[in-house]
Order: sequence, then structure tokens, then C-alpha cells
Amino acid sequence: MTYLKHGVLAAALMLAATLLPLHQAHAEQCDQETFEEAKYVVCTLQTGKADLRLFWKGANGEPYRHFSSLAEAVRAEGKTLVLAVNAGMYRADFSPMGLYVENSRELKPANTAKAESSGGQVPNFYKKPNGVFFLGETGAGMLPTDEFLKRAQKVRFATQSGPMLVIADTLNPIFIPGSTDRTRRSGIGICGAGTVRLAISEDGVNFHDFARLFRDHLQCPDALFLDGGNGVGLYHPAMGRNDRSWHGGYGPMLGLVE
Repeated sequence: MTYLKHGVLAAALMLAATLLPLHQAHAEQCDQETFEEAKYVVCTLQTGKADLRLFWKGANGEPYRHFSSLAEAVRAEGKTLVLAVNAGMYRADFSPMGLYVENSRELKPANTAKAESSGGQVPNFYKKPNGVFFLGETGAGMLPTDEFLKRAQKVRFATQSGPMLVIADTLNPIFIPGSTDRTRRSGIGICGAGTVRLAISEDGVNFHDFARLFRDHLQCPDALFLDGGNGVGLYHPAMGRNDRSWHGGYGPMLGLVE
């Protein structure tokens, strides 16, 4: 890998592989925050009473697609979906673009293919490095995809997305300061001391500014891009949010259950 200099890469992998205690987690208050004139919703997950999971398909074998459908399924189990976001990019059939592990079962393999692009534009998922956010028995972690695959570790949940935004407190060097590629974006950060943060922009932001939100404002040394544009979505009844995707639904979802 050439995206970080030697030495920094080693530190990146040591920090990114650190597991955070998230065997149980609950949503602290989701706050509306402003960073450099752009508005965001930021939700903090810490050790608590409920658990964080990935969801894709219901009992009928069909993708949930909508947060409300997932909430109904969770309710049928006698529990409550208190928070959910789109958990990464997905195809037209709402299947994950890359690695997807649910309840310790790999339902989609890792995607290590080169960009399926035309006209020289690389889709976000294929911008290097992309990465994997995962939940194990003892906590949450985040690694560049290649490193995650080398470790071949067992996880309960995992989703592959990209690009990585921040690696060991270093911004992904592919990002361009002042870029005019501005849209709504969502991402997840590993932020130390058992903390994971989800951030959703309410305004259009570029990758460089979005990565700086995680590193400089939220104090997350590792962060991963989840999706942008019409794929950004948030479910949080306490805030009156039950977003719907203009694509006709979402693919994998990250949900907090109590």
C-alpha cells in the first residue's frame, strides 16, 4: 500500500485494529452540530444497554429497503430500533457492494475488484483504500480492506465501504482541499475510549472537509465513508427522522436495538 508513508502505515494498522468495547451499546443524544459552516447530525455510541447490529434481509428473504420495515421487524421481536443508518453502498438489487457479514455468516464476499468506471471517474467504493467496519465479540474495529483480509479474523458483523476517510489520525491523501465535489455524505468513526460516532451531513460537503470533521472536530483517528448523495439516510424517531432513499430503498443498514 502506498497511501501512507512507512512508519505511519504501521501506526495506522495498530490503531485501526484496536477493538473498542461495543458488545453492548446505546445511543447517546444525537446532536445537530456545525463544523466550518456545514451542518451535521452526529450520534455517539458507547457501552450501555442495547446492541449494534447490521441488517439486510427480512424473514421473507427480501431486503428491508426502508427503515420503517426494519423497525417493524425489530418490534416483532419485542425490541425497539432506536437508531439506524445506511451501512454502505449497494447495487440496484439492494445487495451490498462488498463484504457483508451478519450474525457471523458471510453473506457477501469482499470486493477487491478494480473500479467499474468509464470516462476516468472512479466510483467512491473503489477509491483507495476502502475499508471494513466490523463488530466482534469484544468490540468494534476498522481496517483497510486488504489488511482486514490478511488478518482473517472472525467477526459477528462487518460491512465494506469506501473510501477510508481517516487512518491513524491521517487524512486519506487522495482528498483534494477545496474540491467542488460537494454533496451530502455519511460516515462512521472509531473515536477512542469505547466510542463510535456516526455523522450525516445536512449540507453538501467535499471528502476533504468531511474527513476533517471526523479527525479535527469529532476526534476520531479512524473513519470510513458509508455513502453520499441520495444514499444518505437516518432513522431516529426521537428527532423525527425516518429518511427514505430516492433510489427506492437502502441495502445494508446499521441499527441500534434496545
